Amino acid sequence: MDDYLRMLLEAKARVTEVSPDDLDTDHGVLIDVREPHEHALGLLPNAIPIPLSQLGARIGTVAADPATPIVAYCAVGDRSAIATAMLEDSGYSNVVSLAGGIKRWMAAGFPTKSDTALSEADRRRYARHIVMPSVGTSGQQRLLNASIVIVGAGGLGSPVALYLAAAGIGTIGLVDDDAVELSNLQRQILHTTKDEGRPKIDSAADRISAINPGVKVLARQVRLDGGNALDLLSGFDVIVDGTDNFATRYLINDASMHLDTPVVHGSVFRFEGQVAVFQPHESACYRCVFPAPPPADLAPNCTQAGVFGVLPGVIGSMQATEVLKLILGIGEPLVGKLLTYDGLDQSTHVVRLQRDRQCPACGQEPPELTTEG
Repeated sequence: MDDYLRMLLEAKARVTEVSPDDLDTDHGVLIDVREPHEHALGLLPNAIPIPLSQLGARIGTVAADPATPIVAYCAVGDRSAIATAMLEDSGYSNVVSLAGGIKRWMAAGFPTKSDTALSEADRRRYARHIVMPSVGTSGQQRLLNASIVIVGAGGLGSPVALYLAAAGIGTIGLVDDDAVELSNLQRQILHTTKDEGRPKIDSAADRISAINPGVKVLARQVRLDGGNALDLLSGFDVIVDGTDNFATRYLINDASMHLDTPVVHGSVFRFEGQVAVFQPHESACYRCVFPAPPPADLAPNCTQAGVFGVLPGVIGSMQATEVLKLILGIGEPLVGKLLTYDGLDQSTHVVRLQRDRQCPACGQEPPELTTEG
């Protein structure tokens, strides 16, 4: 008798099974222990796919409490019996196996959900996302269906655009009226030396398409102002603020109130950066934190003050992380919080932001849009 058969017989003799008629797919954690290529048959509603070979390493991410009710299933009930025995041996006390697996479930006429929306190319491209329980195929599909607009294709917009494109965000809008200069290339990694003089949105669109041809790029070579903000920013799931001046930041903030669209904000200054998520009508907004712009001599831009070349990469990557968390509904986005980063000592601090009930932007009706600050 080989080792697998011995393991299977021992597991079958000791584990508890539940029939399809008695299974409640809304109760506890439902784990599909089949391999990804088997998912074409479908999955049970609310199932989390974790192959048997990865179960021991990943179970803690979906069921940290050993008392969590868990149902394991496979094709016909063999591997799920082994999985159930493994979990019991690991200390999980409330684990059962689905008798007959998904084939018996389907034969009884119970519903399954399709896991075939992603193409084979998508499955290969996003394989490292799909194996994560917090993303999976359904999460990747949400990313592919998402639309993000980035205001500014410079230092911050560069890493945001690159990582969101690589992650599979389906539509990326770009708003920028500038052209590539040689001095940009120390930090603006969307662009290359041969792009000098080109509109930034053109070189950005080329770079995004080179990374992921499946991404739809909506590029607008125009400066955001009070007359076009609502048109340029509407229809997107998240707005990314990659600008470097207070007037445009206020404009983005106020437009987000009209559109009820969250803003992922980032800013950099020499060796320091900030990241925050402003959720309209739920958290503090940008004007709550900065009611008025500081004097120009206290808030020079990158041209005047300089910026450490790698700093926008750090802050922009954090912004991209916040966007993905918002779309996937995972983790704790920086809603109502401001993260500060110091590149000289690699320190971060997170402070909670208080909403100002008298704020002209979020404490009453959204203000008229203006670029006057």
